[in-house]
Amino acid sequence: MTEPAAFQDIAENLSFLDDWEDRYRYLIELGQALPKLEASEKSDANRVHGCVSQVWLSASTRQVDGQTILSYRGESDAMIVQGLVAVLLALYSDRPAGEIAETDAITIFDRLGLREHLTAQRSNGLVAMVNRIRAEGQALRQ
Repeated sequence: MTEPAAFQDIAENLSFLDDWEDRYRYLIELGQALPKLEASEKSDANRVHGCVSQVWLSASTRQVDGQTILSYRGESDAMIVQGLVAVLLALYSDRPAGEIAETDAITIFDRLGLREHLTAQRSNGLVAMVNRIRAEGQALRQ
């Protein structure tokens, strides 16, 4: 399964950044570029539980050639987590539910070296976001 072009661009940019501080700044920039959620999207139903910071993921679906495509929007109140949300959206959004269910972002984040400098709490929050997205994909896969 091919990773989306938006995610491939992020992975390529990260490959040029050796220093964690530069990667950290890049994640913050990615997060700052995300559009803000509407107030109605910041509901308890969209809140990701298991994150220390507040994180909301809003999913929408559409049918394309008999497949359910999931699109995501997200936001966090913490800058670095907002950047992680941006990377997750680039990886998961606008993909068929079955592909989402099968894509293990944690392995991909480890391959890119994105988890090695996260605190345990942020890493747990990342896992909670990935589990939430993959569970939604699993529930809607055909």
